[in-house]
Amino acid sequence: MTGHAHGATAHGHSHAHAVSPHADRRWLRAALLLITAYMAVEVVIGFVAQSLALISDAAHMLTDAVSIALALVAMRLAARPARGGYTYGLKRAEILSAQANGITLLLLSVWLAYEAVERLISPPAVTGGLVLVTALSGVVVNLVCTWFLSRANRSSLNIEGAYQHILTDLFGFVATAIAGLIVLTTGFAQADAIATLVVVALMLKAGTGLVRESGRIFMEAAPAGVDPEALGNHLASTDQVVEVHDLHIWQITSGQPALSAHVLVAPGGDCHKVRRTLQEVLDLEYGITHATLQVDHVGEQASADDVLTLSTGPRPEPPADHCEDTHGPVHRPGGYRE
Repeated sequence: MTGHAHGATAHGHSHAHAVSPHADRRWLRAALLLITAYMAVEVVIGFVAQSLALISDAAHMLTDAVSIALALVAMRLAARPARGGYTYGLKRAEILSAQANGITLLLLSVWLAYEAVERLISPPAVTGGLVLVTALSGVVVNLVCTWFLSRANRSSLNIEGAYQHILTDLFGFVATAIAGLIVLTTGFAQADAIATLVVVALMLKAGTGLVRESGRIFMEAAPAGVDPEALGNHLASTDQVVEVHDLHIWQITSGQPALSAHVLVAPGGDCHKVRRTLQEVLDLEYGITHATLQVDHVGEQASADDVLTLSTGPRPEPPADHCEDTHGPVHRPGGYRE
């Protein structure tokens, strides 16, 4: 059989990319109102009681409020349909929000650490009873807010960023309550600064995680838990596949992995069947439904004047110059080579 050329580009995905408009916004708004009201009260009490731990908690609650407001704005932007030059829409507004939340946690932790060290050296007089009562009420408020956000879709890095803010604030209030009790019963004023350092450690952990995860998405890294090498070798081991190259795996936004690849099929092979098989593998085994596969027979990268002769013989080796600029490793049955 002669004169057959088959270049197939397939794009399979579920089209279910819109941000859910359900309860997420309602839960976020409820937490925002509660936090804002309590924060105003806590700032006043913190200055009256001369408690850095309370003031730090109030500052953290301010970032909580900002993080939730950012999350709400980002959700609205991400829900807008794709148009113009934004072919994915504004879905990564949510990742920008998550990264901003992580950065604010890190910056705030640096400032609080500096203030806490100063107070360890020269501790001011702290009203332990007032600190204890305020911190315990803060625990209740943050428990309610944590529950609100736990009801939202935490698979979104955007919502997870706001949740981490609230969760570290909850732990911070617990530490502050313990510090207030210690100051009240023993007079050990440094307990307030030590509680602040505990909060700082929690903020550093949460902030680092958010910045790292959002950075992975912006740098087009493969989703956590997906090994591109193993995935490429798996695809290359599929029947009739000779080679897989230009394999790219990234995330459009939280929970929306995407993949593109160039697949070479043996002469005489069924490109359509191979494409369907590969998309089924990606969907069922890797959860990747947004896949763009360019499927060609070996030799179809030659000039348009060349004629490809198909045969049912042994699987051929693809030419060494199959692609002038191959990005990443070339995957073939039995392993890959650079």
